Amino acid sequence: KLNKEDELEKNNSDIVNSESENLEQNSTVANDTDADNEKQNELEENLRDEIEQLRDEKLRLLADMENLRKRSDRDRMDSIRYGNINFARDILSLGDNLSRALDAIPKDAEKTETITNLINGLRMVQREFTSILEKHGIKKIEALNQRFDHNFHQAMMEIESEEVEEGIVIQEIQSGYNMHDRLLRPSMVGVAKKPNKDEKKK
Repeated sequence: KLNKEDELEKNNSDIVNSESENLEQNSTVANDTDADNEKQNELEENLRDEIEQLRDEKLRLLADMENLRKRSDRDRMDSIRYGNINFARDILSLGDNLSRALDAIPKDAEKTETITNLINGLRMVQREFTSILEKHGIKKIEALNQRFDHNFHQAMMEIESEEVEEGIVIQEIQSGYNMHDRLLRPSMVGVAKKPNKDEKKK
């Protein structure tokens, strides 16, 4: 009878020990699972950060490429539009000399048919010259009777005037030109100023 009780007690003890071991194993498995989950979450977080970083880098690269393309297009267009700017500056002196030649002809010189034909021929050449310039985007700057603008005019002198408002261009010494939206050469001008009252009294 005692043996049966001992055996029963031993069985109970074995069951308790077995359950205790199972609990410990379950606890270890649970701890391992928590650790695995934590590592998994950390890995996912790192991957998300890396993906976001790569996405930002890709967007930056795309923006840089777009800016480079636009800059290249702009440079290419500028080279087409302004590639011959130095030649254009040089050829303007030809137009200046043509204008000076026409201005130097006395008013009464057109008395003979030969001189009249020569003058008319020079005027035709001047008109064609202006037309060719305009065809290539080169336009004369309006200066006379305009308010002086340092962006387009270069003041060579001040001219006293009671009739004209101060700061108005009243003489054009040399014509200025724009090429498309760039200044090719400023107009050289004389600008009106009020007479000096002290000098006037003398």
